[in-house]
Amino acid sequence: MFFLIAIILGAVEGLTEFAPVSSTGHLILVASLLHFTGKTATAFEVIIQLGSIMAVVVLYWKRLWSLFGFYRNEPKRGPHNLNLLHIIIAGIPAGISGILLKDFITSKLFTPASVLVALVVGGLLMIFAERIAASRPGKGTTQLSYGQAFVIGLFQVLSLWSGFSRSGSTMSGGLIAGVERKTAAEFSFILAVPMMLGASGVEFVKDLSYIKADLGFFIVGFIVAFIVAMLAIVSFMKLLKRFTLVPFAVYRFALAIVFAAYMIFSNQL
Repeated sequence: MFFLIAIILGAVEGLTEFAPVSSTGHLILVASLLHFTGKTATAFEVIIQLGSIMAVVVLYWKRLWSLFGFYRNEPKRGPHNLNLLHIIIAGIPAGISGILLKDFITSKLFTPASVLVALVVGGLLMIFAERIAASRPGKGTTQLSYGQAFVIGLFQVLSLWSGFSRSGSTMSGGLIAGVERKTAAEFSFILAVPMMLGASGVEFVKDLSYIKADLGFFIVGFIVAFIVAMLAIVSFMKLLKRFTLVPFAVYRFALAIVFAAYMIFSNQL
């Protein structure tokens, strides 16, 4: 049963981490259904997030190396003018906000009620961003400016609100800033690597004792999240060629309703 939990939660993380549907909201709901809570559960979330991040590293390794001046002759796709300064500029707002607001975020923005609100508000933002994009001539730029990177970084601050979705906030910010949808998605994935590695790395050190105690359990979750995330990223990029973010927003609203019903029924809300 313990390893089945690792497989289920690893798959949930991999499926939802890079889609704009809130991996946190899904993990909280599924973990509650499985009655998997406590320090081990918290440490497990860190490990499966690292598994998802490794999927981005593998799929976009040339893109990541190009930030440091390597592989500049790779096929031009997505934000092909991207460099390390784009990542630094986009990471500053969330980095500073995370440090200054850590206590508030931990105490106020991780409750079931706040997650429900974040799911809805995040969905509304995505619909608004798509309306802005639709009103603009053309599909948006594939060349990412430093100003656009900073705007995306400002929207990434919203992802500190648990349930809002980091990919949903950054992709919405990209659309509002005039970036083409696929380009915004790829930049969101790449931006996730340093941001999530930094956050998860700190928690990994704190939770090392729990990880060592059930190493096999954590390894299974990591591998499942890694494999599923790779498949999910490839599938999501294909979906973006056919759909806007609106269907994902509608899904978020449905998830919020299911989440609320479960919380009310289980007296957790």
